Amino acid sequence: MSILDPGFRALSPRLAPRPVPLAGLLLGWAGPALLVILLWQSLHRTSLLGWSVGLAYIGYDTFLLGFTAVQLWPLRKTMRATPPPPANAPRARLGAIIAARNEEASLRITIDTLAGQDQPPEVILLADDGSTDGSAEVLRAAYGLEAPALGQISAPSPVLPSLRWLRLPHGGKARALNAAIPLLDTEIMLTVDADTLLAPGALSAMRDAFVAEPQLVAATGVLVPICGTRPVQRLFQWFQRYEYVRNFLSRFAWMQQHGLLLISGAFAGFRRQAVIDVGGFDADCMVEDYELIHRMHRHAHEGGLDWRVRVVGRAIASTDAPASPMAFLRQRRRWFGGFLQTQHWNRDMVGNPRFGTLGTRMLVVKALDTAQPVFGLVAFGILIWLLAHRALPLAGAIVAVMLIKVTIDLTFHLWSIALYRRWTGQSDGLGIGPALFASIFEPFTFQLLRHTGACWGWIAFLSGGGSWGKQSRTALGDATATPITVRTPETVQS
Repeated sequence: MSILDPGFRALSPRLAPRPVPLAGLLLGWAGPALLVILLWQSLHRTSLLGWSVGLAYIGYDTFLLGFTAVQLWPLRKTMRATPPPPANAPRARLGAIIAARNEEASLRITIDTLAGQDQPPEVILLADDGSTDGSAEVLRAAYGLEAPALGQISAPSPVLPSLRWLRLPHGGKARALNAAIPLLDTEIMLTVDADTLLAPGALSAMRDAFVAEPQLVAATGVLVPICGTRPVQRLFQWFQRYEYVRNFLSRFAWMQQHGLLLISGAFAGFRRQAVIDVGGFDADCMVEDYELIHRMHRHAHEGGLDWRVRVVGRAIASTDAPASPMAFLRQRRRWFGGFLQTQHWNRDMVGNPRFGTLGTRMLVVKALDTAQPVFGLVAFGILIWLLAHRALPLAGAIVAVMLIKVTIDLTFHLWSIALYRRWTGQSDGLGIGPALFASIFEPFTFQLLRHTGACWGWIAFLSGGGSWGKQSRTALGDATATPITVRTPETVQS
């Protein structure tokens, strides 16, 4: 039996569902019910209210934009650096787990980037999830590691003594991580995907955040997508770059409300004992990192613990992102399907004041988010139908509303980019011209693709599909890929 099993059996809402309060049930059905009502109305009205699905979608998205702006507002003048750890504070030992399957092209650069940090991990544990490619040869040639038996861990590398190889039968990312956790003996545990490269200083920023705040149990770094150098790849990188900026600023906003749920397992830090207490990662969830944070919040609220979850602005990493339509759709199918899984399992927390602002704010928003992509696609479909049937006056009014929304989004986007640059120290690829172009064209292109992937996620959720599948790497390992650069001014907010 693993040391993770007792905590998981006790806290997993999947294994032991909790009674769902009436508020949770009503909020869970609010989005779909509203969609049906608004669709019925669209069949009976010829005015702008006939596009009420789109008006609801735009209104909700604008509300979330306003919420984020309010939470970011204090940062417009003050970008205080996170207080450094006390001078006499002991150095926290940190172990990094790299969960990998068939990643021969990126293994060496990922490991070398970790080992090359100014405060490298005391332990780097490669959790090899049944690789069948040339990973073993890479580890032998580069680090002198001989393959251990399945289920066993190697001796330390003679080339890089902090590196060890845990060789496992194929079982998925969550199982690989869970197998590695008991083998670490460090206070802080880092999870790094095999397609993620840490920027200089990222690890020290993460380590300092945990030393400075003993209540911190989970923290996400800030990710920058890289896709490759071909035209289509650069286009996907460009759109995702601005998407990631908005997403991480949104995480900062929810952190201010003590409601941050989304920790990117591609580069995340955890207090190891806290992960053990709640039972590690759920192997049956499509987004194991997201589900784990729900369980941490649940345990903290039910046990009266002062546990905190944060995004660390100075901990920067670049990650290989989808660079083609199908790769992007598959990723968003898994992400959204896993989001729906986790929302369903934790629906007893939705609208529940026992869980503080997490229950009464964040999870209420998440309940409404389940229907948002459907609203977006339906609204766009109605607009196309009106244009096809030459209902030009109504279609023109809808386009006018959409242009007003684009103007609002652009204004917020340009302002938020300035905050993001100062918060993270990043400026590469965040020019005003490209931001303007992205704000204008994204609602009619990339956003529709994102919503399509999310609707596919609904199918994956309802059918029980989705897994940690094979990813096609397009940037990592490419000699022409450009690493991110980070400036480090004295006034950087973590």
